[in-house]
Amino acid sequence: MTSKKHSSVTNQRTKQGLVLFSGGLDSILTVKILRKQKVKIKALYFKSCFLNKNEAQKSAKKIRIPLKIIDFSKEHLGVVKDPKHGYGSQMNPCIDCRISMLKKAKKIMGKEGFDFIATGEVIGQRPMSQNRKVLQITEKESSLSGHLLRPLSAKLLNETLIEKEGFIERKKLFAISGRSRKEQIKLAKETKLQSYPSPAGGCLLTDPEFSKRLKVILKLWQKTPRNLKREKNDIELLKLGRHFIENEIKIIVGRDNKENKKIKKLALKNDILVEMENYPGPLTLIRNYRKRPFLKKGQEKALKKAKGLTRYYSTKSRNKKDAKFCIEKV
Repeated sequence: MTSKKHSSVTNQRTKQGLVLFSGGLDSILTVKILRKQKVKIKALYFKSCFLNKNEAQKSAKKIRIPLKIIDFSKEHLGVVKDPKHGYGSQMNPCIDCRISMLKKAKKIMGKEGFDFIATGEVIGQRPMSQNRKVLQITEKESSLSGHLLRPLSAKLLNETLIEKEGFIERKKLFAISGRSRKEQIKLAKETKLQSYPSPAGGCLLTDPEFSKRLKVILKLWQKTPRNLKREKNDIELLKLGRHFIENEIKIIVGRDNKENKKIKKLALKNDILVEMENYPGPLTLIRNYRKRPFLKKGQEKALKKAKGLTRYYSTKSRNKKDAKFCIEKV
C-alpha cells in the first residue's frame, strides 16, 4: 500500500511521460490531458514502409511538443509477414504492431528516465485492436503492466501504478468508449483545439487495394532470400502504377509522368525498363522473383507482355502498329 509520504514526494518532482503519437485527434488530446497535470512529455512516432510521418510532424509542431521519430521498418515488416495475433480486415496486424511499438517505447522509457507511457487508445473504437481484452494483452506482452496509461478511457480500465502512486490524478482522466467521436470533439472544444486531422487511419495496410498487392509480394518473397533493402524497395513500388504478375515476374506500369520518374528511380540491378521511343506513354518495369536468372524464353515472354501493356496504356499508341520500344536492363 502506498504511503501518504511517498505520494507527496512523488507529486513534488516533475512527472515525465512518453506518448505514442500519430498526430490524430486522440493522440493530441492525450498530450493535452497530460499537460494539464503538468507532465513533461516527449512524443514518439514509429516510422515504417506503411506509415507516413507527415501528419505527426504537423500536429507536433502545432501543439509544440518534441517529437522523436523511430524507424522500426525491419521489425514492422517481420510482424506483417507473420503476425502472432493475426490480421485485421485487411493486411493490418494492429495488435502485434502496437506491441512492437510499446516494447521499443519501454526501452526508451528505461534509458531516458521516463515514468510511464501513454497512448490515445479508446475502448471499443476499433473492434479488433481496442477492445478491453486486447488492451490487456498489449500491456502484458509489452511488459508495461501498471505503466501504460490510456487517458481517454482510463476510468473504464484498472487503475495503473502511476495513478496509485500519485503521478497522475485519476479523477482528471476520462471514460470515453465506442466509435463515436462526440466526446473527443467536445473535449477538443474545451481545450481550445481549433483544428485537427480527420479520422483517417494513415496506415497503408488498411487499404484494400494495397493489401491485395502486398499479399502477392509476400508470396514472391518466399522465392527469394531475405533482403531488407530490396523488400523496402518493393513496398515503395506497391504504392505506384498498375501491377501485373506473370509466372513469378512482376510488371509495373506507370500511370503518369510523376510515377514514371519514381519507378525509374526505384529500379534495381537486373530490372528491365520498357518505354516507347516514338509515342508518349508509361514507363514499365519488369522485376524477376525467380530463384534463377531470366531464361531467354521467359524474358522474351515478359518483354512481349510489357510492350503490350506499355502500348495499351498510352492513349496515342493504343491502336498503332508502328510503336518502337526502348529496352534498358539496369
